[in-house]
Amino acid sequence: MSSHDLLIIVLFIGILVSFTPFLGKWLASVLMGRQTWLPPVLGPVERCVYRMAGVDPTREMDWKKYLTAVLLFNAAGFLVLFLSLLCQKWLPLNPAGTENMRWDIALNTAISFVTNTNWQFYSGEGPEGVSYFVQMTGLGVQNFVSAGTGIAVMSALIRGLERRCASTLGNFWTDLTRSMLYFLVPVSTVIALLLVSQGVVQSFDGPIAVPGMDGVEQMIPSGPAASQIAIKQLGANGGGFFGNNSTHPFENPTPFSNMVEMLSLLLAGCACPYAYGVMIGKKRQGWIIFGAMMILLVAAIVLSQWAEHAGNPLFPGMEMLEGKEVRLGVTNSSLWSVATTASSNGSVNCMHSSMSPLGGGIALFNMLLGGVIFGGLGCGLYSMLMFAMITVFLCGLMVGRTPEFLGKKMGAREVCCSMVGILLPGMAVLVMSGLAAATETGRASICNAGPHGLTEILYCFGSQAGNNGSAFAGLAAGDTPFYSLLGGLAMLLARFGTIISVMMIAGSMASRKTAPPAQGTMGTDNLMFMVLLVAVVLVVGALTFFPALALGPILEHLLLYSGAML
Repeated sequence: MSSHDLLIIVLFIGILVSFTPFLGKWLASVLMGRQTWLPPVLGPVERCVYRMAGVDPTREMDWKKYLTAVLLFNAAGFLVLFLSLLCQKWLPLNPAGTENMRWDIALNTAISFVTNTNWQFYSGEGPEGVSYFVQMTGLGVQNFVSAGTGIAVMSALIRGLERRCASTLGNFWTDLTRSMLYFLVPVSTVIALLLVSQGVVQSFDGPIAVPGMDGVEQMIPSGPAASQIAIKQLGANGGGFFGNNSTHPFENPTPFSNMVEMLSLLLAGCACPYAYGVMIGKKRQGWIIFGAMMILLVAAIVLSQWAEHAGNPLFPGMEMLEGKEVRLGVTNSSLWSVATTASSNGSVNCMHSSMSPLGGGIALFNMLLGGVIFGGLGCGLYSMLMFAMITVFLCGLMVGRTPEFLGKKMGAREVCCSMVGILLPGMAVLVMSGLAAATETGRASICNAGPHGLTEILYCFGSQAGNNGSAFAGLAAGDTPFYSLLGGLAMLLARFGTIISVMMIAGSMASRKTAPPAQGTMGTDNLMFMVLLVAVVLVVGALTFFPALALGPILEHLLLYSGAML
């Protein structure tokens, strides 16, 4: 690794840390209804939205009404997108002549974009992809509203932790509207303009036919890509406009566009813990959560960079270049793989299946942790806060004290809901991976034998249940309805099962009184708690998934270094 490579990593982390307070304070102001510099421009738009929807923005909801609104809104979004994909052939703005999508692929795709996962069983271009109209009015809209849903649920949990003896958690429609109008739309607009300046495609023209060097006509794809790429990066969505996602030069043409897109993966996720600190009036709490996430991120970056630069021991002196864009290099590709799996995004600028066993294993492990390393918008924070509650509970058991979090006593309800929210995605991954490995239909889609084949299955369900969407492309998962239907179920269980748990915790904690810290109360705003939190995240992740990982990427890594040809 050269000094230039180190500079890229240091610059990446430095920009993330420096932008965190600005974006975090902005997001907190939006969610708290405070004045920002945007209301004079967008205030009339916000009020118009409320009037058209018949919503009273001042009327707050209890946790049950808030949860009902979340579920009904997402169910309506799923139905509209599902029908759009089934009928896209007859809809306008379809210059490429895109066909209607197969029903099981349409079902999986609709669930995928509604749950902010963006797993794709289809190529983003060509007659079997998605038309421009559905890209903009279906997938593009869900990129915004699914991210807004995560932010809204996060804000409800924060209010539940901050309020005392309260029965309400805010208004879902207000949180959703404000998070999109005042945060997601402005930031993604800036990102889109930066990408267009670098040559990212933004056009309504159809594919362009040009003669190739061999005389055979070649179709060059086009479309409104830059606007979609901006929100798919910022909103932790990840679904590619083109087939190769951000490895495609039309999505990611220059080193500057690569850095912009890579930073966009984590900027909003980094802002969430800072916003949490501002909203509860204890910024140090937010920095501790941020620090725990950053420790896990840096550790993953170091391990992945080492594995990819070390290369294959059978070919000493060579880096792992297979599946990577030479114009981007190993460092940018490895850094992106960690950022995209840590952020629950799933966009790629290299092929993860072609990475070293350890490099691919790090990407897989990031997802299996439940998206707590910054994660998706809102999702990463509320997942980490559940881990924080479990950490407080375990420490309370060791000293014989009733666990307290932010001055509120935790009962069996909070602990049980936290464990369900943490373990449900893992259960979905392991059960469905087991079904795929145990059935002939599941094994028929595996393109690689041995431990890599098992890793492909684990990655498939880990990505979908982990709210990520990236893939080990060696698994021919789209050939049969088996993986599309099981994957859709995994996404629903992991996304909404966790949201239900979070809302139950929020409602319960909001109703509790706060008490001043007594002697022996465990502080949650110090370095010791940060270290304990990281340890609990790793221990729970290791205990849950170590047997499966041992048979997949760990075994493949050991075989590689023993001289075996894989």
